Amino acid sequence: MTCAVRESGGGWRCAGVRWPREVPELGWSRGGDRRVSVLAYGTGLGFRAVGERHCVGARGNVCPLGAVVPGRSTGGRCAECARLDRAHSVAADTMADDPRTYRVYLAWFGPGMVKVGITGEERGATRLREQGAVAFSWLGRGPLMAARRTEEVLRAALGVPDRIPYARKRAVRGQLPGPEERAGAVAELYARAAALEGRGWPESLERLPLEVVDQVGVFGLDRAPDADADADADPAPGRSVRESAPAPVRAVRELVDGGVVAGRLVAAAGPDLHLAVADGGVVVLDTRLITGWDLTAVTRATGATEVTGSDVRVPLIDIGGGGVQGGLF
Repeated sequence: MTCAVRESGGGWRCAGVRWPREVPELGWSRGGDRRVSVLAYGTGLGFRAVGERHCVGARGNVCPLGAVVPGRSTGGRCAECARLDRAHSVAADTMADDPRTYRVYLAWFGPGMVKVGITGEERGATRLREQGAVAFSWLGRGPLMAARRTEEVLRAALGVPDRIPYARKRAVRGQLPGPEERAGAVAELYARAAALEGRGWPESLERLPLEVVDQVGVFGLDRAPDADADADADPAPGRSVRESAPAPVRAVRELVDGGVVAGRLVAAAGPDLHLAVADGGVVVLDTRLITGWDLTAVTRATGATEVTGSDVRVPLIDIGGGGVQGGLF
């Protein structure tokens, strides 16, 4: 049941979901040590939160204050560690002399939700999986400042943002159109962007050909909750995701001391894990909310309280009626 949660006593804390490859992983940290647990759709995942939530530190360094942070914070950092983490990010524009090659991408998250962004070329599509981009295409490659300038030109000319709140992405994830419509939306955005070449694009940015990458299968969004009973079954051609997997309707708002989250992993996108629970529904767990907590594996029984394979005993919120709004990208 609890394949990815370590037993208590080891001092390991969850660092959230990572996407170095086309399968999600849970990261774990203990001081300077790091470990990962690879997740698999159709398997159980469950844990109990213990004690207080502490700051996760910055850039691989432990928070010197060991500060307690709010349960609803998606950053999971105290103010000082958040400042240090931001100061060394590409988004802060403090790395103008970065010699690496960067790529400009066009990402689609759902109807009416597209964005432009940049990522280091050596990272491949990792950034797109981290953001939960349902479909995307590369647009160009070049030095950091050329990629950044192109991003700014496209945002202004096309009226597209560089950030979309996760709550909005979550609200449409169970109502996605079929693959042809998804690919068409990316192709349309690419055509509009390519028409601007030579009109504000830096000459040092090389345009890349349109190649739509659809990540619905990577995220497991084409699987019904009982898909492990027929793992080879695929949706009919052109069938919408909504017809293949039920839309999640609730999301975890925050963890609390003693709170339990347990279910069967049916999908994952960006930091979100979709868990099938006892009532037949799907609950979304934003793993940014579990960083900094001590988590213990859920046992079949705890004292006089029976813990079933699907059990959620933390505050929830309706998707589309709010959700966790604290994080962007």
